[in-house]
Amino acid sequence: MRKNLIAGNWKMNVNHLEAIQIVQKLSYRLDVADYERVDVVVCPPFTALRSVQTVIEADRLAIKLGAQNVDWHDSGAFTGEISPLMLQKLGVSYVIVGHSERRQLFGETDEVVNTKARAVLGAGMTPIVCVGETEEERDGGAAEAKVGSQIRESLAGFDPEAIASLVVAYEPIWAIGTGRTASADDAGAMCAFVRDQVREMYGEAADSTRVLYGGSMNAGNVAGLMAKRNIDGGLVGGASLDPDTFASVIRYWI
Repeated sequence: MRKNLIAGNWKMNVNHLEAIQIVQKLSYRLDVADYERVDVVVCPPFTALRSVQTVIEADRLAIKLGAQNVDWHDSGAFTGEISPLMLQKLGVSYVIVGHSERRQLFGETDEVVNTKARAVLGAGMTPIVCVGETEEERDGGAAEAKVGSQIRESLAGFDPEAIASLVVAYEPIWAIGTGRTASADDAGAMCAFVRDQVREMYGEAADSTRVLYGGSMNAGNVAGLMAKRNIDGGLVGGASLDPDTFASVIRYWI
């Protein structure tokens, strides 16, 4: 019942002109059948959102626009921040919150992630809430404890209807940008664990929550990962910057 979702997180790469080219080239490689099977999302830097929005709307592309981060305030004296309402006006559909790079490099806590996810939902967009453990935590047998804690605190206090509509991305921190990836079995097991944690909190709403795998997903490993019943798609990093490679990830069944 859950439609798969493949989202490209471009991080701090490409200017607005390069972003236009990537989206246009990607659209040439996809067809109607691809969009029927998979929701395709691109998450460019803030500086390229308007340019990508224009291309999507002008060419009537089925690609959806995502943002990499957000502040939870609607407006105010918060220099350098971007509000949910600003993103909403740009036609943004999805917003990544709590990515491990935000947690580790910028000190975002589960409480902050929770607040941001609420703000995204309140503005009519869908949060992609990221969770994941470090290499030390996995090696020490604490992966489930870490991810379980992140789920409980980041998703606390939501309406079950909202839980059914949002997206959770399991991203083992040790696999992000390293070229390493969890085995399909390990990734599938952790994504099943994520869903079980959501089910403990919100019951059957968890059956509709889409759980993605992130962490060096690419054209070579996507088919094995997507074969796992609790993996509903991927949050793709470096592989999403090349239109040919990203199209191959999106069309993983071919």
